[in-house]
Amino acid sequence: MTMRPARTDPAPAGSRTAAAAVRAVLLFGVWIVVDQSPKPANLVVGVLTTIAATWVSLRLLPPERGRVRPGRLLTLLPRFLWQSLVAGLDVARRAFAPRLDLQPGFVDHRTQLPRGTARSAFELIASLMPGSVPSDDGPQHIEFHCLDTRQPVAQQMAAEERAYAPALQGERRDG
Repeated sequence: MTMRPARTDPAPAGSRTAAAAVRAVLLFGVWIVVDQSPKPANLVVGVLTTIAATWVSLRLLPPERGRVRPGRLLTLLPRFLWQSLVAGLDVARRAFAPRLDLQPGFVDHRTQLPRGTARSAFELIASLMPGSVPSDDGPQHIEFHCLDTRQPVAQQMAAEERAYAPALQGERRDG
């Protein structure tokens, strides 16, 4: 089996510069939080590390057309928290049961999201929900490893995708 990188539409040059700036600010912010030291020498190391980390991030995950809409994604936070709570309680119930009631396995979810940022973001969100984790994907599907294949995992993931897709796909622009 040959693994090919996902084909994505590259972002225009201005978008690449904006993406680099946003990533640099976020990475430097992480440095400041982790370092917690006002020493000038540490800031110099932080700036150099930020430059290197930004370059690596742009090489490994180049910006592409489309965007995640953080505001719209934030409106889905109550949904995410509620479903995480319900799923977490289910996992806890199973873990503390005298007899493990599990039927682990793999379930394919047919996705409408193209490979790229939107699908990766959806897989990240889905991986935070207890009981299932993305394990593989193809052009039209995402494979999830689940604690219980008797549950309607594919239907649940389809509902999640429908809810999150508008926030993850953003607007596609030409240019």
